[in-house]
Amino acid sequence: MTRVALIHYSSTGNVHALAEALADGAEEAGAEVRLRRVAELAPQEAIEANPAWRAHADATAGIPEATHDDLRWADAFAFGTPARYGNVSAQLKQFLDTTAPLWAAGELADKPVTAFAEAGGNPYGTAHASGDGAPGPEVLAAASEQGRRLVRVAALLSSGVWPLAGDPR
Repeated sequence: MTRVALIHYSSTGNVHALAEALADGAEEAGAEVRLRRVAELAPQEAIEANPAWRAHADATAGIPEATHDDLRWADAFAFGTPARYGNVSAQLKQFLDTTAPLWAAGELADKPVTAFAEAGGNPYGTAHASGDGAPGPEVLAAASEQGRRLVRVAALLSSGVWPLAGDPR
């Protein structure tokens, strides 16, 4: 069984909705999924000043924070973040920056990765513009398919059946 670590940051819930849809797709494809959030770095005053942020923080407090053990455990990763001026959120970036020892030890090698975000559209992963409100059914369906595809690619890699059909390598 393919194991997927689905690690994300979401302040008001839009990226979290995408994460849940990716998790659903990955589970439908037969994967075991660990849905994890990264640590919040924003000051409590900022969270308290935004009712949607406060409500989402309370609603997701029971989701475990991501650890290096989640990355060691997984065969594949999905990372989600809202866009912050065209960049990854500080919360997700801080977590990723701590993984250098895993990379140096080869513990992340040959594990496929996909990403999803809250800005425009791109050919690499599901995206949803936060200003459009909560993700609708079409966006969530795309995220679910992204989760299923990640599991298919991870299964191919672990089975030794690579490259994919049509891949010129």
